[in-house]
Amino acid sequence: MDIQRKEIDVYGIKFYIEEKDKELGRAYLYILRNDLHQRPFGFLEDVFVDGSVRGEGLGRSLVQKVIEEARSQNCYKLICTSRYAKPKVHDLYLRLGFLDHGKEFRINF
Repeated sequence: MDIQRKEIDVYGIKFYIEEKDKELGRAYLYILRNDLHQRPFGFLEDVFVDGSVRGEGLGRSLVQKVIEEARSQNCYKLICTSRYAKPKVHDLYLRLGFLDHGKEFRINF
């Protein structure tokens, strides 16, 4: 039995806050599809806020914008990952409506 391959479309959007040509914050939204669902799902990745402006609500604003966009793209879910060492980020995600749903496994190349 051969494993076959089929290309799928992935769409990505970068949201960012910039001031005086310096990126102060960013978040990426990837819109993905699979054969199990008619609607796409969203993947929130690489949320970052520069240390000089942390605590000013930029992260919250960026994540809220990603949530809005995922809804407007008709996603049936939005997922994100975070390292164990980031409890403040976890608290933010929980306040914004995310559930602590699982565990991430990864291989670095």
